[in-house]
Amino acid sequence: MKASTAGWVFAAPALTVIGVFFGLPVLAAFALSLTDFDIYALANPDNLRFVGFDNYLNLLQNPLFWRALGNTLYFVAVGVPLSVTVSLGAALLLHSKLGTFKPFFRTAYFAPVVTTVVAVAVIWRYLFHTRYGLVNWALSGLGIDPIDWLGDPTWAMPTIILFAVWKNFGYNMIIFLAGLQAIPEDLYEAARIDGASPWRQFRHVTLPMLGPVLLMVGILTLAGYFQLFAEPYVITQGGPLQSTVSVLYLMYEEGFKWWNLGNASAVAFLLFALMTAATSGLLWYARRKGVE
Repeated sequence: MKASTAGWVFAAPALTVIGVFFGLPVLAAFALSLTDFDIYALANPDNLRFVGFDNYLNLLQNPLFWRALGNTLYFVAVGVPLSVTVSLGAALLLHSKLGTFKPFFRTAYFAPVVTTVVAVAVIWRYLFHTRYGLVNWALSGLGIDPIDWLGDPTWAMPTIILFAVWKNFGYNMIIFLAGLQAIPEDLYEAARIDGASPWRQFRHVTLPMLGPVLLMVGILTLAGYFQLFAEPYVITQGGPLQSTVSVLYLMYEEGFKWWNLGNASAVAFLLFALMTAATSGLLWYARRKGVE
């Protein structure tokens, strides 16, 4: 048996599972997005009609879709850089030789990642409660008036971004920590001999050596943040005034609240196209900078 044939034989079970449980559902969802499948078609398939790309055109003319898209892009544009920065900062602190109790802090920082979103979101709502929240109580001690964090459209999305960053930064921190531990100490020693300051060591040694890790973390974080759903669903239910409605939240409402499954599938594929474009742009930028 040739090596190439043997490779396909061994890969066949995994490829079959991927094709059955991923490929076929994706194709079915795309076919669904070209129809007016709703609760009436669910009751009687004879009510199903092929509408082509009307679902996509209707979405592009729907102000709520553009509002959800703007909220999602806002969440990604602010949340992704903030999450990566906080993750890298925490990893640098844990990697520092001056740090103490590293196992404890490594566990404490990673704990929110494995905590149930619903349980943490409920606690978060109490922390940011307008009258009884701990955050406003602390601000009142500084002479600042209480802020309606979850009831004011101006502050609702920043609060959710803060929650998402706190909830997820520990995962990227572990990846960064592994990347930092893989950097040879000889490079830092040579930089110190040449008189490089800690900032120059970070800029010219740490960041270039972490380039592939930064790229991977950026792609993973970008893909995860585009799929914003659980946080607004649990904390604000898309409010106030639709200021926290995301594209995925809109897809959920179209599909499981109004049973417009054709529209929901169209939303899913528009989100997929957006994520593909953003990820491709990030990969293009990385290749331009020489990051492999």
